[in-house]
Amino acid sequence: MSANATTITAGAEQKHPKGLAVLFATEMWERFSFYSMLALFTLYLRDPKEGFGWTAAEATWLYSTYLMFVYLSPLVGGFIADRFTGYRKAVMIGGFFFMAGHATLSIPAIWAVYLALTFLVIGNGFFKPNVSTMVGNLYPEGSPLKDRAYNIFYMGINVGAALAPIVMEVVKHYWGFHAAFAVAAFGMVLSVFVLWYWKSLIMSADRKEGSIVIGEHVIEATTFKDDQAADAAATAVDAPPHEISDQGERTTSQKAMDLMNTVSEGKRIMALIVVFLIVIVFWMVFHQNGSTITYFADDNTDWAVSGTLSNSINAIWILILTFPLVAFWGFLSRRGKEPSTPTKMAIGMTLTGLSFLVLGYGAYIGEKSTRTADQIATGEFRINERVATNLVAQGVPKDLIDKLMAAKKEDGKPVIDGVKFSSTTDEKTGVKTSGADGLIKAVNSVAPGQGDAHKDKFQQASHLFRVSPFWLIFAYMIVTLGELMLSPMGLSLVSKVAPISKRGLLMGGWFVATAIGNKLTQIGVFWDIWLQSSFFLVLACMALFMAVVLFLILKPLKKAMPGV
Repeated sequence: MSANATTITAGAEQKHPKGLAVLFATEMWERFSFYSMLALFTLYLRDPKEGFGWTAAEATWLYSTYLMFVYLSPLVGGFIADRFTGYRKAVMIGGFFFMAGHATLSIPAIWAVYLALTFLVIGNGFFKPNVSTMVGNLYPEGSPLKDRAYNIFYMGINVGAALAPIVMEVVKHYWGFHAAFAVAAFGMVLSVFVLWYWKSLIMSADRKEGSIVIGEHVIEATTFKDDQAADAAATAVDAPPHEISDQGERTTSQKAMDLMNTVSEGKRIMALIVVFLIVIVFWMVFHQNGSTITYFADDNTDWAVSGTLSNSINAIWILILTFPLVAFWGFLSRRGKEPSTPTKMAIGMTLTGLSFLVLGYGAYIGEKSTRTADQIATGEFRINERVATNLVAQGVPKDLIDKLMAAKKEDGKPVIDGVKFSSTTDEKTGVKTSGADGLIKAVNSVAPGQGDAHKDKFQQASHLFRVSPFWLIFAYMIVTLGELMLSPMGLSLVSKVAPISKRGLLMGGWFVATAIGNKLTQIGVFWDIWLQSSFFLVLACMALFMAVVLFLILKPLKKAMPGV
């Protein structure tokens, strides 16, 4: 019989089992691997040398499609583990698919990209829901440590997420994208090794909640409590567990459950549909971090690093802000002033919108700035659809612009469209070429003499402005607070509000809504068409509109979800 199963009784344990450290390390290295890939992915697709010279629209489309399948895959992987493989085997299978995916990305070919994404989606489906379930299975029914275990586990997620882009920035700078993808694969090697080497410490978790392990056999399986199931599902998609943002006892009291049962099933389901709509809009806006916000960080932020590093900022803010926010909710709860769950979600949506107003204002400052001679001499340049339209409006012949945008190299990569022109130094001759000169040279290679003829217009229109990193860091702080107020209670709310007969269906609805929201990050296809400030403003307005709607319907929502 498992040591955990025989020596720990509900409410009596004094410390966390050693298996939590094993699962913490397993998840941390897996998230290191996963977020390494996300930090690199869209910039890799757009890179004209090591990547494929894709436009922002093309890269964003593939990114959004990948995220959609990533957030749907836990539904399938959790089902397979429950019915067939068990949790530990499912996690191991997922780990090997992850390794294969990251290793395949290190192959410089487009077929490798699509094969790698397939491996990564399968790996995520097997790995994420089941390692999260194992955390809860380390503890007996009613354990007061279980909620804290999910909080600790969630910190592991964010340690890996914060570390990954920093390491990738260094590796990519010195050895390139493909070496960085290989390092991501090594992160998965460490993850699987930890799970395999210390498997004896987690055997008790390879079961359903409340079961007993005898040798390799699992007996007496029961089920998760509602909040614990919600926390397992939340951490399966990297959302915070419910306790991060919901400190009051009201949501688990008998009185609250009795109140909930006085509301008709129809009203409760309608309230959850509203929550799903919020989730769709939130993830559509929030998960711009791997695409358009990364583009903004790479092209328009005045720092000496690439946009890869920006993907660390959210995770770092989570590590900084989580416990102060938990303490703040506890302070309000002790005084009977803690906001209800719908109110917190409305505040979180408001903060999400405000964060994109900050980004929009930073972009507006950059767009309105005057390009000086020094900026032209030392800056970077990119001609995309927006710039092409502006050049035609300034009098550059449309047929010339069409010719430039259609020009391809022998390998099929664009000569002009979407290519970033930066200062370069020839390794053989040591001659330095500025980004401005590189742009004009490329134009002349397609249309001889035309680059020189329209030199000032090409340089002014395509210059990539740079603004202080303050705007990016401050915006991430605000949106992280919004995430911590909105995201944690979502699945827990479904588990409490959904009628028992439809709980499984509505929990699945949460995952589907999350997947839809991530697919809608494809709104980033307009990044090269609209002004950056306009793009961020549109997203801000979407989030703020949903926040206003939430505030307007708070009363009926509270009536439909009493006690939460």
